[in-house]
Amino acid sequence: MINSYETLDSYISKIDSYISKELGKKEKILEQMKEYNDLIKSIQLEIDLNEKVSLLLQRTSEFARNQAKIQIETLVTNCLQYIFESNIEFKIEIEELYGKPNAEFFVITKGDNTIIKTKPEQSRGGGVVDIISLALRIAFLQVHKPKIEGPLILDEPAKHVSEEYIFNVADFLRKTSEMFDRQIIMVTHNNHLSSIGTNAYRVSMKGTESRAEKITPN
Repeated sequence: MINSYETLDSYISKIDSYISKELGKKEKILEQMKEYNDLIKSIQLEIDLNEKVSLLLQRTSEFARNQAKIQIETLVTNCLQYIFESNIEFKIEIEELYGKPNAEFFVITKGDNTIIKTKPEQSRGGGVVDIISLALRIAFLQVHKPKIEGPLILDEPAKHVSEEYIFNVADFLRKTSEMFDRQIIMVTHNNHLSSIGTNAYRVSMKGTESRAEKITPN
């Protein structure tokens, strides 16, 4: 009988020891679960914050892009209207293409009860394309942050513009240089454009030798 009690006590002692160990494991697991839950909450808060920051940056980018779009449209439109003396507008349409913003350029001409929207290359010949290209260069230089310093270098900027409007191009370039306080270095075969320069040089070829001669603008 004594042996039976001793055996029972030993068995109960083993069970108590086992239960204590398991309770210790349970407490350890509960502690780990709490740590993991706290970590999950921390990660979720970080994800939420990153999503909000991403949304803020996206909206800021869209706002900055729209502001730049408006500035460029205005400058190019003013340039077109000044040179061609007509009710012509420049528009930029931006859409997402393969996850990236894609810009398309259009020229809008308004007439009597009609609005004609075309690509620049399909509008009134090459002259419009030349002027849009010229105006875009100036616009990008002016709206870029930080500002791009240095001269505006042009190579035959209006070679397709008809003589009817070339005087307007020359006047536009002169006023642009003054307004934005930016030097213009230009290569041109057009006498009207070369006449607006503070300094002008005629480059000629004699055999295989190039010669530069300073000329006095008219």
